[in-house]
Amino acid sequence: MTDLRRSANIAHIKTTLEIYMSRLAEFRKLEQQLAAQLAELETLKNDTGLKKEIEFETKLRGLLGEYGFSLREIVGILDPQAASGRKSAPVTAEKKTRKAREMKVYKNPLTGEVVETKGGNHKLLKAWKGQFGEEVENWLVK
Repeated sequence: MTDLRRSANIAHIKTTLEIYMSRLAEFRKLEQQLAAQLAELETLKNDTGLKKEIEFETKLRGLLGEYGFSLREIVGILDPQAASGRKSAPVTAEKKTRKAREMKVYKNPLTGEVVETKGGNHKLLKAWKGQFGEEVENWLVK
């Protein structure tokens, strides 16, 4: 019985030791993570750009309090379109207007039919070009 008790005690001690070791490992891991975060924090504290941003925010919040404005009101003053929830229209170059197409008048010498068009997409003109080919360009009156 004593051997059985010893085995049980040893197993219990091993289990307890494993629990403490895993907690110790977790503690050391968290300690390392904390040290890394503290080092990163120190780096940020020495960053001149961050210092300027903090100073700007402090002064801005002071002015907001002094004049009784909220951030939303300031955004509305500086960018009314953003404040209303609409996206601002992108800045585009001036639209170039195309020159209006000239009216072309074709007269079929065989039938006397006349076609007036500003483009080459006229149904009858296409039919003529399909039947007579490039000769239709010679029928241009105006």
